[in-house]
Amino acid sequence: MRLLVVEDDTLLGDGIKAGLTQEGYAVDWVEDGEAAELALKTNQYELIVLDLGLPKKSGSEVLKNMRLQGNDMPVLILTARDTVVDRVKGLDNGADDYLTKPFDLVELAARIRALLRRRGGRSTPVIRHNRLEVDPAAHQVSVDGLVVDISPREFTILQLLLENRGKVLSRSRLEEGLYAWNDEVESNTVEVHIHHLRKKLGAELIRTIRGVGYIIDKV
Repeated sequence: MRLLVVEDDTLLGDGIKAGLTQEGYAVDWVEDGEAAELALKTNQYELIVLDLGLPKKSGSEVLKNMRLQGNDMPVLILTARDTVVDRVKGLDNGADDYLTKPFDLVELAARIRALLRRRGGRSTPVIRHNRLEVDPAAHQVSVDGLVVDISPREFTILQLLLENRGKVLSRSRLEEGLYAWNDEVESNTVEVHIHHLRKKLGAELIRTIRGVGYIIDKV
């Protein structure tokens, strides 16, 4: 899952990026509102963590422009402004959640999981599909209650396909979810990870739509 972090405090931004990377996310980090809008135009993200007090263009402006353009990506606002008026304004402008500085990275990660869960239309934290269970918080996959060992990138591909059941995701779309800007992209990495997932979880789980991409069918 690829996230965009927009935070102008270098120490905090670096810490957020490191913490979310440790959680298994591919994270891009920018430090001003104009860079955020450029990143949103040129990359596919699952969620944006957005500070309000940014140089060049405020987080509020970035958020307003996103919603005016029809971008419904989940937005988690970070801010030092902790008044009720500020929180209400942020939510009314289109934010999905609000976290006041200082905060704990554990809570940030939990709020991100909750927003992604809601976007996927799930009410429960565990993703269930036939005999398969995927726990994003624990990064654990099990079949018939038995834990299956899969790599972090295999987990990301599996989660993306499960969150989009019934939709075909292209190879490039899956790559977008795997790699941040500075990551080295391997030419056949998606195919290799799909092959491993089929060996571990069953060949019938992920279907290839030739020339289009991959799909996990709805139950």
